[in-house]
Amino acid sequence: MASPADQHLLELLDKWLESLELHLKYSALDDASYSQIQPWPQHQRPNRWIIDLARQKALALQAQVRERIAMGDAKFTESLELMAFLANLVGAEHIERFIPLANPETERMLGPSPNGAPGVPANAATGTREMPRFVVNPREPPPSGTAEVARAERHAATNPVHEQVIADAARLVQWGRKWYELAELISAMADRPSLIDVRRILIDNKAVIEKKAGRG
Repeated sequence: MASPADQHLLELLDKWLESLELHLKYSALDDASYSQIQPWPQHQRPNRWIIDLARQKALALQAQVRERIAMGDAKFTESLELMAFLANLVGAEHIERFIPLANPETERMLGPSPNGAPGVPANAATGTREMPRFVVNPREPPPSGTAEVARAERHAATNPVHEQVIADAARLVQWGRKWYELAELISAMADRPSLIDVRRILIDNKAVIEKKAGRG
């Protein structure tokens, strides 16, 4: 029987796989359309082969997690979580080359591309995803839910340090970390603000963090 930690990891893998399916669809977009289709964080656009490789690895890990759950191995998921935490805390550096999370709920509708072709093609892998409807202003962001969240998001977007702390916090929340743990964990990472500054950023942007973590 899957533990809460097992279930959380499987849900996270499902979210990643859903994101990668969207990236496969987006791989056929031109750069201008790609930059508009989601409210992306700063990153270098991933190549198609990187997306394919990430999907293969995510499917393999998903299969291994389910196999370990069936075997009654309660330590496998815990070990994965510890490894991911340590890699982020002591091994990872600030980089832009990653595959950002793509969410169907935040997908923006695109108008026709300059050559007259539809802005968003069907899924290149399955051909089954519905074509988005066109809108007058393709740059208009999706509703943020509340005016408070929208204001906080605009403020964070103007400060790269705040944006990085918010991204760290959202990722840690998705991994199951408690809110009171976030400030110390993030301030211990490389190139992050002091503990006091991190705490202030977290307090000022709690609604944004919870939204990015899928809890808003």
